Amino acid sequence: MTVWRIIVSMRPGQWTKNLVLFAGVVFSNRFLEPGLIKVAVSAFAVFCVLSGAVYLINDVADRRRDRGHPGKGKRPIAQGTLGPATATATAIVLAAGALAVSTLLGREFLLLAAVFLGVNLLYTFALRSIVILDVIAISFSFLIRAMAGVVVLHPQAPGLELSPWLWICTLFLSLFLAVCKRRYEFCRLEAASEHRASLKEYSAQLLDQLVGLTATSSIISYSIYTVWPATVDKFHTRDLVYTIPFVVFGIMRYLYLVYTRHEGGDPSGVLLAEKAIIADVFLWFVAVAYIIGR
Repeated sequence: MTVWRIIVSMRPGQWTKNLVLFAGVVFSNRFLEPGLIKVAVSAFAVFCVLSGAVYLINDVADRRRDRGHPGKGKRPIAQGTLGPATATATAIVLAAGALAVSTLLGREFLLLAAVFLGVNLLYTFALRSIVILDVIAISFSFLIRAMAGVVVLHPQAPGLELSPWLWICTLFLSLFLAVCKRRYEFCRLEAASEHRASLKEYSAQLLDQLVGLTATSSIISYSIYTVWPATVDKFHTRDLVYTIPFVVFGIMRYLYLVYTRHEGGDPSGVLLAEKAIIADVFLWFVAVAYIIGR
């Protein structure tokens, strides 16, 4: 039972965030090569373990505060069914093991894995209490994932890089999801600031403006990427522009969930449960694969 509680505390449902590590493979125009896929899967596994270790530390640090939260209070550490010492020791072993495996995937990847771990620990103990920096730190974690997904492929695909506009799109899309989550917490939780200190400094108006800003910027940056000369030269086609509607629909659908159905508190949960968004992401991937692979 202890092992199961540890697994639950590692929040495997949140590991969908690490799917961004596959962006390097998808946009390498070599996504059918088994060797590249194997390396990308290994990188994904390392970041899932690192994420799980961070979640264990997070739950240990927040165990008293989480007991009053309607959802977080059901977590094993908050309930007291998994001891803080056991959780902390497990997190240390998992993090050390993941970093050890990272040494096999290259020096650059190891560095990014260590930075990812450091940034998330800094977020847990400091940054999440600082308004604006809390969502920027979350976004930075996504950028690190995207970078790691590229550098891990360098031994087999030298010179591979993602377009600056794709980096920018990743930045704004992750900010969009983070701000939507803050808006949900601000509007839906009773005594929200008791659950997250930074919520004291937010307002509904500010959060709504940030949601609109990041949503618009995500669509614009992705749109520019599809027609950017370097993108056209790399894939020898302008047809990626036809994938823009999938991105527009995905963001508009998410806005509908946030503002009409009052969801958005768990972006990973939405990705796993919202059929329209699952279908949209799948169709976007098929369209991208067809356009750049033909």
